[in-house]
Amino acid sequence: MVNKIIFKNIQFHNVNEKKFNKYVLKKGLFVFPAGPAITNINESHLYYNSLKKADIVFFDSGLFVILLKVFKNINVNKFSGYKFLNLFFKYLKKNKKKKVLCIDPNLKLSKSNRYLIKRLGVKKIYNYLAPKYDLNNLSDKKLLNLARKIKPDFILTNIGGGAQEILGLYLKLNLKFKTTIICTGGAISFFTGDQAPINSLIDKFYLGWLIRLIFNPIIFFRRYIYGLRLIPMVIFNKIKIII
Repeated sequence: MVNKIIFKNIQFHNVNEKKFNKYVLKKGLFVFPAGPAITNINESHLYYNSLKKADIVFFDSGLFVILLKVFKNINVNKFSGYKFLNLFFKYLKKNKKKKVLCIDPNLKLSKSNRYLIKRLGVKKIYNYLAPKYDLNNLSDKKLLNLARKIKPDFILTNIGGGAQEILGLYLKLNLKFKTTIICTGGAISFFTGDQAPINSLIDKFYLGWLIRLIFNPIIFFRRYIYGLRLIPMVIFNKIKIII
């Protein structure tokens, strides 16, 4: 069984549901790069660096999983941000004393996210409204001070892909205590109802992209066309398998 693969010097972990309880207890930076985001590693050194230095990189992209099977004969499990959060929220229901810090893009989503996690029975939930970051010179001392004060068990970066991973690495390097930084971006909005309605069946059959496209074609059509650049990247790059 494949344990990890190394693609463009990024270690992707082959995780399944049975391994979830083991992984959720690990500390560090968890990232879930989508297909279009993976293609961006050639243009954004900062984003590329955040993936390379992440502690666990999940196979969020169904396209990536399919391409690995078709062109490299490598079988791995798709483990999306949606799937992770679905299991994570079940974990929080059983571990209500955990402290959770949500980094949110706006007040509307912050209220939705707070309400969702409080419904799980978690009492120590904190929300932080993220400013518009300069990714080339990212610094947020206010966020660092808040995190140092509350020492959360989990930090959810509910902001857009490409920015959240860079922010996640910034937090990892600047916080002196151990925590789990989960970069699932907008996936939490599948549970609050603020984004397209995705469920476990849709996620299982790799159809999340289609639902998003139907509900917001202007944004996602261009993004997914861009993501097709992943095809030659997989075909023409050597991939190392770690058993």
